[in-house]
Amino acid sequence: MLKSDLLLTLRKKYPSLNLDDIELITNLFFKKIINSLQNGNKVELRGFGTLSKKINKEKYVRNPKTNEKIYKSKNYKIHFKIGKILHQRINPN
Repeated sequence: MLKSDLLLTLRKKYPSLNLDDIELITNLFFKKIINSLQNGNKVELRGFGTLSKKINKEKYVRNPKTNEKIYKSKNYKIHFKIGKILHQRINPN
């Protein structure tokens, strides 16, 4: 699903809101998540899942084309742990 699809779905569900307001709300929602992760906090959306920041250690990596060793500095990745309700809806057993 694209962000534009999400905006149109919300527009259909809430016709009293205009598209600019819906886009503003979703942008604020995403910015709040990004700021929380940048500050080192976990983001928990009950029933959906948890987003947290993980560290990729600094290391030497190899370019497979040239076999050259390259130093890769420390960076971060996002870890998502699925929530129980979402897991049950995806896997109905």
